[in-house]
Amino acid sequence: MRTPVVLVLGFEPFADEAINPSAEIARRLDGELIAQHHVVSGILPVTFTDAPTRLAELLDQHRPQLVIALGQAGGRGEISLERVAINLIDARIADNAGLQPIDAEVLHAGPGAYFSTLPIKAIREELEALNVPSALSLSAGTYVCNQVAYWLGHLLATEHAPTRGGFIHVPWLPEQASRHPGEPSMPLEVMISGIRAAIECSLRTTTDLHVSGGTTH
Repeated sequence: MRTPVVLVLGFEPFADEAINPSAEIARRLDGELIAQHHVVSGILPVTFTDAPTRLAELLDQHRPQLVIALGQAGGRGEISLERVAINLIDARIADNAGLQPIDAEVLHAGPGAYFSTLPIKAIREELEALNVPSALSLSAGTYVCNQVAYWLGHLLATEHAPTRGGFIHVPWLPEQASRHPGEPSMPLEVMISGIRAAIECSLRTTTDLHVSGGTTH
């Protein structure tokens, strides 16, 4: 019998950064066995043209039971559990291919938004118990992270049900924040511990907690 798969996705570096913590976390978790599920990782390009295509390929290839897509959110000091992705691209900077769409749809005539199907409130409580800074977030931005979060919601809703999934932003690493004075960061090992706990929580929690969100973003 095939061991069920958890797909963990990260992004390549962008915006003049030499490293992306989301990719480092995904690589480190690759091959682990968590709650009898095999973790497989994938790295997405930071390009509006290719990221959705690569996402779809990985979903078709691995047919996971759970998908957690990770992205870098420089300036945030906690692991941000994204609640919603919106049907909007409004790029503050160009992507790694030099494209900078403004006021564009992620998916023409698609729904206005897709909500995470991860148990994000239960995950937040798990992270708090581990002393890993975390928060619920209502904004995955309008860059490639939000585009991927939206496409993930769309693909899970239309082609890969009942797979669950969602998007989580992570802070800069300390070596990145050192080039941005005054900005927060988080050690890689802390982030890995937090994402591992998020996977474990998601696999055992079918109904999320019904408590106040306390959203800050």
